[in-house]
Amino acid sequence: MAEKKEALFSKKNRKLMTDPLDGANPISIQVLGICSALAITVQIEQAFVMSVSVLAVMMFGNVIVSAMRNLIPSRIRIIVQLVVVAALVILVNELLKAFMPDVSEKLSVFVGLIITNCIIMGRLEAFALGNKIWPSLLDGFGNAIGYAWILVAVAFFREVLGSGKIWGFQIIPESFYELGYMNNNMMILPPMALITVALIIWAQRTRNKDLIEEN
Repeated sequence: MAEKKEALFSKKNRKLMTDPLDGANPISIQVLGICSALAITVQIEQAFVMSVSVLAVMMFGNVIVSAMRNLIPSRIRIIVQLVVVAALVILVNELLKAFMPDVSEKLSVFVGLIITNCIIMGRLEAFALGNKIWPSLLDGFGNAIGYAWILVAVAFFREVLGSGKIWGFQIIPESFYELGYMNNNMMILPPMALITVALIIWAQRTRNKDLIEEN
């Protein structure tokens, strides 16, 4: 039993989950999936729900494509991947409409655009098609979490500085406003999302000198 557990979470498999969090982050390093990072990070609730949606689609998509990798003809592999992702996105979208209609309305078309998310299609093509189910599951999880923490971090700063709230709850005390504090309305504008992501990229590359050398 111990040997099986060690194999499942070997150093190589652990790297599939940890590398996307920093040195191989899909948004800040590979610059993929930027559109949603800019469009739906005004509030942390939207960013969180989008992150969970991408997590579900990416993990299940990787697993399904990996399971069928030996059956998919090379000439139609992209079509098959799109069908798998589209089916999963439709399912996620319907669940959001049923259980979180308000958030679903705020996210609008961006849930549907998960189908064309470069991160998901990239991992299906680059990893799931050539690897077994378990590593593909871990790869999907790692890249989805790497995507998620960027979205949540950007949304955190934008919502706190833009409205003084987190998840709709007032964080900045009223006494601050009485002393003259004002919310920065610029933070809710799309350009500030880009600037916030740029600052995260700068911080990562400053801390990881090897990323600067590689580029």
